Amino acid sequence: MPVSSRRRRYPSDTSVAEWALLEPLLPVPAYRTKTGGHPEKWPRREIVDGIRYIVDNGAKWRALPADFPPWETVYGFFWRWNRAGVVTYIRDQLRRRIRTGKGRCPHPVTLIVDSQSVKGASTVGHNSRGYDAAKKINGRKRHITVDTLGLPVMITVTPADIQDRDAARDVFWRLRLTQPQITQVWADRGYAGDLVDWARERLWLSLRIVSRPKGTKGFVVLPRRWKVERTIGWCMNARRNARDYERLPQHSEAHLNWALITMMTRRLTRKSPRTSQWTKKPSATR
Repeated sequence: MPVSSRRRRYPSDTSVAEWALLEPLLPVPAYRTKTGGHPEKWPRREIVDGIRYIVDNGAKWRALPADFPPWETVYGFFWRWNRAGVVTYIRDQLRRRIRTGKGRCPHPVTLIVDSQSVKGASTVGHNSRGYDAAKKINGRKRHITVDTLGLPVMITVTPADIQDRDAARDVFWRLRLTQPQITQVWADRGYAGDLVDWARERLWLSLRIVSRPKGTKGFVVLPRRWKVERTIGWCMNARRNARDYERLPQHSEAHLNWALITMMTRRLTRKSPRTSQWTKKPSATR
């Protein structure tokens, strides 16, 4: 593999520890397989850094700084890896590593689901966008499912005019196929109604609704639901996700996944703060 010679200068660049996590999860280069292929010209670490730069800073692909590989190359890897399922594979492997590190089962049993409507740019086609009358937003809707730690399990992007309970049928069906161990899902009142009975009878899934306390106004922290709302906030820290610019909903999902992949690699490689100085009892004053 080519050796990376670019100096790390951007906050979105991978550290040595992060790259040690990501590199084994990437597919084997074509020239190392039996079918063969041309050796890759650019180091993969620079490709990943370029993708993370676009996601974190919200720049156009053509505006990728000159110290990265050509934008066509970076975008090509972004497109191919997402189509091949590499991005979701990396996301799932990092989630399992965080869960096992905390003493949890690698496969979550309880999930939390919520949606977020965001404005669509002019690059979003009319066939993949809609108008959310409740939020007064013309664009797309992100349906995000997380575990009890707030780590992503599934992300689906639809037009904004799709109701939560309608999109949830497809989301829950896919979850049942890919995560058969799931027993219950927590959601807000947008998922109430016939969907509760449908999930129980068709998928043997317990859908539990968390409602706002009566008489409350403004923002209220709700049990369990706050975890998926926090995950949405993590996605919005990446400027590319502040608005939907992608022509394909699959690419919108990829940008959301890359933002959460960055969050998880940094969590895994973050040095734990020293707690000894906080646990020591203060010395008696003279």
